[in-house]
Amino acid sequence: MNRVVLFFLIAASLFLGVGCSNSERVTSSNDSDAYFTQDTLDGMIRVQMKNASISLGTNDRYAKSDERPQMQVSLDYSFSIGRHEVTCKEFNSLMHSATKLVLDCDGSNFPATDLTFYDAVLFANERSKAEDLDTAYTYIHAYFDNQKHCTSLEGFAFHPEVNAYRLPTEAEWMLVARSNWDPAFAWTADNSDYKLHKVCSLADTSTIVCDMLGNAMEWVNDWLGYFRDTTVVNYVGAPDGGSFGQRIVKGGSYKNTSESITSYGRGDVYMVTSSTRADYVGFRLAYGSIPNAVWIAADGNAATTRVVPLVHSTKLRSLAGTYKAKLAFRNELTGNIAYVDYSMVNLTVTEIVDTIDAYHPDISPDGSKVAFCTGLEGISGKSKLYVRNLDVEGSNLVQLDVESAAIPRWRVSRGDTVIVYVTDAGNNADESSFKGASTWQVKFENGKFGKPQKLFDGAYHGGISDDNLLAVSGARVLRARSARPGARTASDINELVWYNGEQACNVSLAKDKSKRTLFLDFGGETGQKFVGKKYRTHERLLVTDSGGDLIQTVAAPKGYTFDHSEWASGDSGLVVATLTNTKGAHQKIALVHLADSSIVELMEGDDLWHPCLWVKPRHFVRDGIKLDLDSAGIYFNEWGGEAAAILRYKMELLWKYWDTANVVIMGSSRPLDGVNPSLLDKKFFALNMAHVPNMMASSDYLMTNYVFPHVTNLKYVVISLDIDMWYRSEKTESNFFYKEYKNYPGYVYDRDHKFWVPRAPDELVYLTEESMGAESYFSNFVETRGFNPADPSTWESKPSVENDSTWMSERSAYYYANMKHLKNILTQAKEKDVYVIGVIFPQSPGYKKTGALGRYGIRRSEAPKLLKELNDLSKEYPNFVFWDENQMGDHDYTDEMASNKDHLSYLGAKQLTLRLNAKLKKLK
Repeated sequence: MNRVVLFFLIAASLFLGVGCSNSERVTSSNDSDAYFTQDTLDGMIRVQMKNASISLGTNDRYAKSDERPQMQVSLDYSFSIGRHEVTCKEFNSLMHSATKLVLDCDGSNFPATDLTFYDAVLFANERSKAEDLDTAYTYIHAYFDNQKHCTSLEGFAFHPEVNAYRLPTEAEWMLVARSNWDPAFAWTADNSDYKLHKVCSLADTSTIVCDMLGNAMEWVNDWLGYFRDTTVVNYVGAPDGGSFGQRIVKGGSYKNTSESITSYGRGDVYMVTSSTRADYVGFRLAYGSIPNAVWIAADGNAATTRVVPLVHSTKLRSLAGTYKAKLAFRNELTGNIAYVDYSMVNLTVTEIVDTIDAYHPDISPDGSKVAFCTGLEGISGKSKLYVRNLDVEGSNLVQLDVESAAIPRWRVSRGDTVIVYVTDAGNNADESSFKGASTWQVKFENGKFGKPQKLFDGAYHGGISDDNLLAVSGARVLRARSARPGARTASDINELVWYNGEQACNVSLAKDKSKRTLFLDFGGETGQKFVGKKYRTHERLLVTDSGGDLIQTVAAPKGYTFDHSEWASGDSGLVVATLTNTKGAHQKIALVHLADSSIVELMEGDDLWHPCLWVKPRHFVRDGIKLDLDSAGIYFNEWGGEAAAILRYKMELLWKYWDTANVVIMGSSRPLDGVNPSLLDKKFFALNMAHVPNMMASSDYLMTNYVFPHVTNLKYVVISLDIDMWYRSEKTESNFFYKEYKNYPGYVYDRDHKFWVPRAPDELVYLTEESMGAESYFSNFVETRGFNPADPSTWESKPSVENDSTWMSERSAYYYANMKHLKNILTQAKEKDVYVIGVIFPQSPGYKKTGALGRYGIRRSEAPKLLKELNDLSKEYPNFVFWDENQMGDHDYTDEMASNKDHLSYLGAKQLTLRLNAKLKKLK
């Protein structure tokens, strides 16, 4: 049977849902390590492999940093992939009953688009369940927006070992695309009329898999991570998406020219996260398990296992009262300290890779450092004590220069930050051995240890109270060094054995004023009498009062026992502990809320030890100002996208500098990257409030409701006039303040309180600072006052036009709606005697050869008239200054001053900002 006839039969069977044998073969002409066969799974093609290899990324120095360097991936398994993207008909038939999400499409055979990554995941799970299969994705709870789109899956985990429907990995997608990459049979901006088309509508009889290039851009399975110059077998991406939870989309869409779409491309115009949606992004399914899957972490190390966060930050905040919390623990598989920062949008497990075998981590009172030792509770011997920064590198590592130091515990004593430690943490059942060790304290300041000071004999490594009148220890028996009744000094002390001398371990003294002691036992008689029934070793947490009497007990979840129990910092009444399965592996880390004995599972992995939870102390709201702490200043949450993340820090700037700033910069990503407040003269204190995505309606909203009412010394507004983007309706996702803002309670709370006119509560800045953010990406906005410095690259010599340049003839109403918002800003500015400088930012000179003004179109022939209309606004508004730095492409911004085709690098920002400075100085 020849290839053409065979493929016709395959295609017919797929579209008609007829199952066939896998015996027939359709081999791609340029692949010797992979070939395609019929599949019994409806709509799927089987990809058969034998030591297949594919290159991910590129070595092109002008490519994005997350696309470099090129990495080789070998795949030693076969899998199935959808011949085309999942269609609207397919999606709606499964999801209308599962999640109530029904897409409104132009036709049933069009790609299903405008979907989050999690929408695609849920579809894959539903198809698996419909065919009586296990699911490749698990989660604890699903969150949906008011349009029924899934925005987050709490406890989300991908299980590559499961035979089920899923999204293809980037490596799988690339392998298939290599054999099916033909611009002649792709819907791109060159032929699409800037709209979606039916799947496979350009396919011919030789097309094995349709629309890998163009039509709908596609989600793939992987978190976005960085490549390494190496070869990886069965690569499945990064273990997580970093602090912002970035995802990968592939293949370009109908909006991109075929010339601008590369197979190695991994992103879109803006940052892509799991909750991102766009009407040009869809997905196709894959099927099959991935044996011995390998993840590459941010540190470049390969791993075959992961540690998976199981709850969102919001859940922890509901218990701890703040997002400012960090969890550190030992990964027993590697011996390294790992940590999670709950103030981040995406809970990334960061492991500090080192050769030091690290036990018993304890986080410093300010949350910035971690102390740990090389000795283990219950084991005698020498131990070293270290402190390092709690960051990716574990920087500023310092060692305490003593013979032996174990079980470090931070505390603040008489205003000094100190570490308490013991010389030996071995078995304390024998009195003489216990007394042979001692407890010490050492000051830690400016990254250095002070001189150690002996506190007393005996290894009291369970903690010391603030007043030094109680110390506890447990590594076989529960010992206490306790003040006699009425004692006021540490000299009047009893040395006691609590709990009737029965076996106890993992002793921890509360870090509040209660002097409660937490410990685990071995199912002892005293504990069983208190509980009222028998229980197994470590099956219960036990709590005593300050005198050693039992006051509380909490049972471990069914099928688990506790280990490594520790009080969380502060007065939260929280306890962290590991949960040990029946095989002895410390599989999970759990949070126990003693107020109601509830247990929340925080983390899951192969073997996790010695958890330590740091919670930043909360400041109380002052003088009767009653703000809703679940709403005030909460401008971001776990499923927030790039726009919300950027604006969260812009709002912090606003509330922090409302009475200082006299210049505010508004607009899109062009001024975000293009105006540097620090380069202006000192008399101009500027806030860069620009954000993405942006249109004039969102700038108008911010100016009307926040900037004009609250920036009391405002004299100048600088705003981008991005007229090539004015084809958008304000009733779209391009206007953050049309719908998306309602997902974040801070904005709704502000609106419901009339935006705090005439004056916002002083606590609002503190609550905004304390709220969740994406610090590793955008916290620099606070330091730069909102400026995003971009690396130098080049103006693209052949820039693509990502919209129909003739749109003005059909969408002029949208253009003039944007103009109306600009006029509203100018009117308010005029009333307040504020100057407005409207800037046309430079774009690639290459657009002079395209027939378009810039990236998003407008005919070059139309542009002069529109630019003149803007310039003429100064006649009606004498406070308005029109400033064209693009000059139809004839500007003097060199290649190194560009970061891409329509954005400036920090070098270009320097030139533009210095010119802006000169303009501001001339205005009176």
